[in-house]
Amino acid sequence: MPWIQLLVAGFFEWGWPVGLKLGLAEDGLRWRWIGFSIVCMGLSGGLLLLAQKTIPMGTAYAVWTGIGAVGAFALGILFFGEAATLARFFFVALIISGIVGLKLAS
Repeated sequence: MPWIQLLVAGFFEWGWPVGLKLGLAEDGLRWRWIGFSIVCMGLSGGLLLLAQKTIPMGTAYAVWTGIGAVGAFALGILFFGEAATLARFFFVALIISGIVGLKLAS
């Protein structure tokens, strides 16, 4: 169960950078998107808190931030037109291999 909590926490970690990106417009702040970010931050942090009851803190934090970074990377490419270069994919693959390695080592 703690690994599922950590995985879901990582998914909520995707929500807050997306909300912040969409929350800032040229005509000012979009408060619903800012609120979405705040909710995602709270849920992500709360689930991380629960997962850390069993999973070592360093492992949980590294996996949590890794899931968030990989998800934000993918969403940036898919929805915000960010660069999809081979070098970026290579380095994201290194993050993923680190996440898998930490899971296997736990």
